[in-house]
Amino acid sequence: MKKIALTLLALSVFYPSFFSEKARLDREVNRLCTIDGGIRVYEKVKLPIEKFDQHGQIYIPARWLAKPKDEYYYEGSTNYLVKGNPELLRLETRMYRKSDNTLLGESILYVRRGGNLPGPWHPSSFSCPQTKDLSGYIFLPQSEGR
Repeated sequence: MKKIALTLLALSVFYPSFFSEKARLDREVNRLCTIDGGIRVYEKVKLPIEKFDQHGQIYIPARWLAKPKDEYYYEGSTNYLVKGNPELLRLETRMYRKSDNTLLGESILYVRRGGNLPGPWHPSSFSCPQTKDLSGYIFLPQSEGR
């Protein structure tokens, strides 16, 4: 009975502080997102339909994985604004055309990860903006006959 009482007491102390920090970081994600989060497209590129898979996705490699035949690449960076559990990250992705190193677009995403009670499950996360992959905004399938 004492173990149950001590467990309940520990939960009543630690549980609210865990989730208040999680909620605070979720608000911070929203605040930072309104400042500079989101996707910016500087140039759209129409490509032959054969470049896309059956789901309409296109593979663009990271700069360090790009082969000589690849025409486009991306660079990304992760900046930890708050480390620990929970943590706050700023993820930046930039897409380039290789031939002239032109920046085609960029994405800035803020993510809160963790802040849950420890356990065998995956930690929760919250991010802003809720958008699809940057390449889906830049690379468009060229319609036949155009």
